[in-house]
Amino acid sequence: MKKALFLVLFLLAGRFADAQVLIALILGDTLNTGKIEFGLDGGLNLVTMDGVERAGYLTTWNLGFYFDIKLKDPSWMIHTGVIVKSPMGADHLPVYSLGDSELDSEFSGGSVTRKLNYFNVPVMIKYRTKGHFYVEGGLQLGLLYKAVDTFKNTVPEGGDLSYKLDIEDRYHRLDAGAVVGIGYRLLGGNGMNLGLRYYYGFADVAIDDSTPGQRNQSIYVTVGIPIGAGKASKKGQS
Repeated sequence: MKKALFLVLFLLAGRFADAQVLIALILGDTLNTGKIEFGLDGGLNLVTMDGVERAGYLTTWNLGFYFDIKLKDPSWMIHTGVIVKSPMGADHLPVYSLGDSELDSEFSGGSVTRKLNYFNVPVMIKYRTKGHFYVEGGLQLGLLYKAVDTFKNTVPEGGDLSYKLDIEDRYHRLDAGAVVGIGYRLLGGNGMNLGLRYYYGFADVAIDDSTPGQRNQSIYVTVGIPIGAGKASKKGQS
């Protein structure tokens, strides 16, 4: 029932298209053991870029799966996984020349939305208190697979204008930085995880040395749903 509800919610949100996540959902019972908890993470991202002129926050979605690997002391664990959908970038950037006088004229006075799509892998140490709160911190590595600038403008005679430009060749493939977070586990420590994380990139992601210091930043608001954890707990007790 929990699996079906989670699937319906993400289908309604239009964010459940990745085969990796579908496979993980189907195999959830198998992936969960007494010492490893597997689940799905999803929620909101508020992202921006440090070192980019007039960069505003862009609201996007994140979606992925996680593993909590329990250590000898059950209060401590290693948290990892893959955030399959995790756009970085910024909003309300100033327009720049597209090398076409007609396009430059149409988008003059508009703005640019930048999306840098990554597969992100956090590796964190997680500590859970007896009151079911938790704190976590560590590193996050990212692999860029798509980058797009969307030019937007509104003109009285033509309505809303939009133009997408592939900028993948302007950015390094790899990103890395620090991530810290806090959260709470519902239902007496056996339910969903409600979490808040902050990521700050150490790497200058721009290839162009004339614009140094472009670093990704993100605030994650996440809901983590363990898949098959109840069955795994029963196995561990038997």
